[in-house]
Amino acid sequence: MMVRRRSLGFVGVAALVPLVASGALTASAHAASASLAVTTLGRHGAKVSTTVNVVAVPSGQTYSVTSGKRISLPAGRYIAMTDISESATDGVGTDTIGAQVVQVSGSKSVTLDARKGKAVKVSLDTPADVTEPPKISAQVCAATVSNMPSAFSVGGWNDEGALYAIPNSSRLLQFGYLAQWSGNDSYVAAKNTTGIPAAPGGSFKRSKLATMRFSVRSGTQMARQNDTALQAQPKTDDCTTDLMATVRDDNAPYSATVHVTPGTWQPRDDIMAGNGDDVGGGFPKLRTLKAGQSFTQSFGRAVWSPMHYLPLLGRKSVTFIPDALIGDPDVGVNGADPTKETVVLSKGSIIVKKKTLTNWGGGDAEFSAGIRSAGWYRLTVDAHRYRPGITFPAGMLSSRATLDWHFKVADPARAIVAPVFLTRFLPTGLNSHNQAAANSTTTVDVSAGRGSQGPDVKFTNVTVKSVRVWSSADGGRTWQAATVKHVGSAWQASVHNPASGAVALRSEVTDSAGDRSVETVYRAYAVG
Repeated sequence: MMVRRRSLGFVGVAALVPLVASGALTASAHAASASLAVTTLGRHGAKVSTTVNVVAVPSGQTYSVTSGKRISLPAGRYIAMTDISESATDGVGTDTIGAQVVQVSGSKSVTLDARKGKAVKVSLDTPADVTEPPKISAQVCAATVSNMPSAFSVGGWNDEGALYAIPNSSRLLQFGYLAQWSGNDSYVAAKNTTGIPAAPGGSFKRSKLATMRFSVRSGTQMARQNDTALQAQPKTDDCTTDLMATVRDDNAPYSATVHVTPGTWQPRDDIMAGNGDDVGGGFPKLRTLKAGQSFTQSFGRAVWSPMHYLPLLGRKSVTFIPDALIGDPDVGVNGADPTKETVVLSKGSIIVKKKTLTNWGGGDAEFSAGIRSAGWYRLTVDAHRYRPGITFPAGMLSSRATLDWHFKVADPARAIVAPVFLTRFLPTGLNSHNQAAANSTTTVDVSAGRGSQGPDVKFTNVTVKSVRVWSSADGGRTWQAATVKHVGSAWQASVHNPASGAVALRSEVTDSAGDRSVETVYRAYAVG
């Protein structure tokens, strides 16, 4: 079902808010020579107080005014748009979306009349388990003021039969909607048109849809509730952009299936703490699906580990940004959790610099230390998840990760990325709680990568010479070597699991020059 909530609000409407806040100018600021008043009438003909957004064409300058109030404007062409929302005794009410193109000169008055609205009607050959009418989100957009119509939009959402749109054939407008039917699976259809059609809506067939499956595991997140959703993301921005369907709001683990109209979609996940804070999640890669195609989006798979920056050398310094040190690799670096870490640079037995940092809030999130001479250096990072104000779930996995890089600096002034690696561990055969069977053997896929530094930083070519892996069943007090074999461009390690508890994983990656990268993830996955 579709719901309003703080973390997953109706994005099309929210997109306009900063424009209104920054662009609502006074008459004197633009030498206003005209004015506009917009009256809004409800579905029974009575005046209804609404907020009207007024967008200048073609500049996109946006103003906000209460209906019935007069606003001073420079003479010119504008789009007045609003959602005429009316409550009802049964608590459902109606929404009527309307827009009018207005040439403003002198004292201009226009009316948006909800009685002219036509119901947004959609149909789908739904299965028997779908028993309720669809929920529909819709919005009207200014089509020609920029290459982002969705940024100049007003919309609303409601049940089918309670959502209306006032037809308008102007090519200066776009109309987009997203409909969602819910049963054992969900069915989502999105459509965009130029102008607001005389009969808004459409008909869809299940056989013409694509399928997105969501697999949400538990144990790795900082809280148990995972709110998953899909947002429309057409390759060219239009009035369906960011319209959103809720997939499921529930405690992990769970799975859910959504059948969608072909196109490009943005999966997302919001992890909600018990105090209501949105404490994690993010936006994985966009997925473009054709009719009949399917894709499974995973969230929460072990192991969460470092996946972004490597040390930068140059200008007689070593710089490291401790970002994305513990995060969901299925989401990417923008979905990593905040951490608190101790970073130490040393040369031989001499500590060059030691610093504790955090990327939570406004914390200092960069380590930089000056170096004067060539030679072998060691940079260590000890990171723990850090989020004041919440209590982590008992037994949370990937609670701590460490990096131990040993690399040679040939020229302290030369700008290069240090010749070291990050490791990705992916245990196979875990259940939905990220658990392996007691006393079993788990195959762990291991890959060695160079992370990402940004578009302007070029990597030198560094070739892996060897990969070794260890496991620990006692929190890192003792370690057992795993059997490792090279498979294609990656490696596979065979790890023997204990009877219960959790397994820590450690890797060592070396190159032919002797540079060494050691990575450890504590409580990498559970056993039970």
